[in-house]
Amino acid sequence: MNDSQQTNWGPQPAGVLALGIGGFVMAIACVILVTDTPGRVLTGVAAVGLLVFATISWRSRPKLAITDSGLAVRGPLGVTTLPKSAIAHIRITEFRRLGRRSRMLEIDTTDDRLRVFTRWDLGTDPLTVLDALIAAGYAAPRIPPR
Repeated sequence: MNDSQQTNWGPQPAGVLALGIGGFVMAIACVILVTDTPGRVLTGVAAVGLLVFATISWRSRPKLAITDSGLAVRGPLGVTTLPKSAIAHIRITEFRRLGRRSRMLEIDTTDDRLRVFTRWDLGTDPLTVLDALIAAGYAAPRIPPR
């Protein structure tokens, strides 16, 4: 593997920070600006949701990493290491949504677990991550589209 190639991926720090700031601003608006009870409840729930999502996203960085012992997948509660022998298949799933193509990186394991990573999770295009995983020997080479 090329030494200059990236070996870990996670949500972009600026995006996570923006979520946290948005949640904080909504919490302040909930307390200071909103005067009706239903609006205050909805704004408070939205603020808590943003702050929780930002916290989990920050804690889960890097979401995926190539290590000496295998692929490290970090979640909010800890790290799971997948050795090469535990990986059944790695692929890109692409679909159209709202007039735009979305890609996801899917890692299928031998214990029938499917781990799905979006662009948010990886902080970059999933194809870039797949190319790095191919170079590291975790996935078979891609077949070019026709």
